[in-house]
Amino acid sequence: MTPMGVFGILFLLLALYCGTDPFKHSAISEFPDFEAYRVDMPPWDLVPTVRDKDNLLQKSEIKFLNQVQGPESIAFDPLGRGPYTGVADGRIVFWDGEKWNDFAHTSSNRSELCNPKPSPLSYLPNEHICGRPLGLRFDKKTGDLYIADAYLGLLKVGPEGGLATSLVTEADGVPLRFTNDLDIDDEGNIYFTDSSTIYQRRNFVQLVFSSEDSGRLLKYNPRTEETRVLMTNLQFPNGVSLSKDYSFLVFSEACPGRLLKYWLKGEKAGTSEVFAVLPGFPDNVRTNKDGDFWVAIHCRRSMYSHTLGLHPKLRKFILKLPISTKVHYLLQVGGKLHALAVKYSPDGKILHVLEDSKGKVVKAISEVEERNGKLWLGSVLMPFIAVYDLD
Repeated sequence: MTPMGVFGILFLLLALYCGTDPFKHSAISEFPDFEAYRVDMPPWDLVPTVRDKDNLLQKSEIKFLNQVQGPESIAFDPLGRGPYTGVADGRIVFWDGEKWNDFAHTSSNRSELCNPKPSPLSYLPNEHICGRPLGLRFDKKTGDLYIADAYLGLLKVGPEGGLATSLVTEADGVPLRFTNDLDIDDEGNIYFTDSSTIYQRRNFVQLVFSSEDSGRLLKYNPRTEETRVLMTNLQFPNGVSLSKDYSFLVFSEACPGRLLKYWLKGEKAGTSEVFAVLPGFPDNVRTNKDGDFWVAIHCRRSMYSHTLGLHPKLRKFILKLPISTKVHYLLQVGGKLHALAVKYSPDGKILHVLEDSKGKVVKAISEVEERNGKLWLGSVLMPFIAVYDLD
């Protein structure tokens, strides 16, 4: 047999293996209805290449190591106390200047399943029971803390803490399946994201692999207790933050790697547009006192992830190979975790880039909260908070 014949047979066997996945060793073997979608990807030449050549995030101070597991979002209350953060076991905790204290929790069904574990990912199997608070925002007028819990929806707890009250668990008859982040306008309305109506947070890697477009942007009116769906067909919508004048909001769409602007006031109210193309996969967005937007980016986009985003059939074929989910994820992020923090002006221009391209100190960040000349860096994947001094 000729070499080409041997190659052809091997290729057919590989195709047969991927088509049937007989030993269930693939990254999507537990998801029989898995489908890969084409990502609404910007052209490769529009992906920003500006870099922090000094890797300034490596100068960050690691605080509270192994005291907080997976602190995704960071908030300070209207009196300036904190930080407060949600952790992987379902609690919201706050720092009183000397130690961490329990402040609130989102699930009433807590048990020994929620007891301390060695890493943030150790909690994944029981997150739907213990709750998983992600985005946090204080209402500056009332002192109430609003919480986006990945499994339990939008909740609120008063200034004294305790068990949070459920506000929203569905919209237009469709349950919230992956509530992610939120912000509050000057009238008390809550804008928040539901990242997927198919995948829960414990399957966030499969959501990235699929890039399905069931994500939504929503608005909750606390006076009427009504919830409106503002946008649909989004590919992993994530962080959301209002502009300084409340005329628009910006939210991240993780799979395409971009920020979208949704107009709230003026002639364009109710419409959306691309605000910025990002250098990588974004998480939360936070507005600073000057009206600029800090975006937490887990890692830079690679040509590998860009190509697979454009070719869903190829992506699904590769995902059916007997390769672990972890390896596929590392291929997506370029081989290692490496964090970026990027600041954008109110008109979508890059103002500042900070990174740790080697992942030596800050391996992954979920949020960048600017306060009093410092950046507080939360991470849903790490057991600490990093603080970077801007001065």
